[in-house]
Amino acid sequence: MRQAQRAFTGLHSRIYRLSGGRIGGSMGSAEAVLLTTVGRKSGTPRVTPLTVVPDGDRLILIASNGGAQKHPDWYLNLTADPDVVVQRQSKVLQMRARTAGPDERAALWPKAVAIYGGYAGYQRKTDREIPVVICEPRPA
Repeated sequence: MRQAQRAFTGLHSRIYRLSGGRIGGSMGSAEAVLLTTVGRKSGTPRVTPLTVVPDGDRLILIASNGGAQKHPDWYLNLTADPDVVVQRQSKVLQMRARTAGPDERAALWPKAVAIYGGYAGYQRKTDREIPVVICEPRPA
């Protein structure tokens, strides 16, 4: 299963990049981006297609992992190295990621659920609090 998921993710990422996000730039009604983190163990760039919640010049990501009991690898990677790259359509953005604090999460979580209702089901499925990640433009 994991091998099939990696193959699909790799194909999705290649098509997204080649088309500038015209193909693969949405997941259902939600906008999709490509998040590049640095592997915390390997040091290798890792690309993950994710849905995004736009919030001004910030981009909000939800570390749901489909409601699994453990955080997704991309989230663990960005907690080790918060400098990330986000491709949004044809724009490549240098960003810094951080986990939302409790008040920020309380404000942003309903916005994410409004864009993709599945997040609420994922939260019910797991005992962990699903992190909300805020990506902000990297300071120059």
